Amino acid sequence: MKNLLMTAAAVVFFAAPATAAPPVEALLQPAQYWTGAGSETDTDLVDAAASTGAFTRLLSAAEAVGLDGELKGDGPYTVFAPTDAAFAKMPAGTLERLMAPENRDQLAALLKMHVIAGEKLMTADLEGRQLTAQTLNGPLAIDASDAISGVRVNNAGVTLPDIEASNGVIHAIDTVLLPGR
Repeated sequence: MKNLLMTAAAVVFFAAPATAAPPVEALLQPAQYWTGAGSETDTDLVDAAASTGAFTRLLSAAEAVGLDGELKGDGPYTVFAPTDAAFAKMPAGTLERLMAPENRDQLAALLKMHVIAGEKLMTADLEGRQLTAQTLNGPLAIDASDAISGVRVNNAGVTLPDIEASNGVIHAIDTVLLPGR
């Protein structure tokens, strides 16, 4: 009886279909975009943000004030990037008003609140800490002291951390940061 059970188990095991492995070509293709910590990329911050599809409003605004050129530079930069959903939470017409040529200085000031120059701050660098970082337009409170709440910058929560680029890192945030707040 014991031999019969062992034989039946062996037949079931060896008769089970094997799962197909992905083709070798697929494994050899480089990833165009990776959000994992420690990844390497040749993509600059602007192109990394564009590849996600989540930052179209931010990229349009950055282009309007010429900040996109700086973010294609050497860096390193840490960018706390408001998503399109974050911009949608602003009062109706605010972004459109800021995009008007006569308000570009205000738009530039707003965008510069999201950029730290000279540092590539990964989530692992922030864990368990509270600090104030200097953005291109003033201080930014960063709080990563509570593992449950995650990383918070001023009044915004980080929704997707560590989007690496060749010249820095992007952390997607759920709220647009305002100067002086």
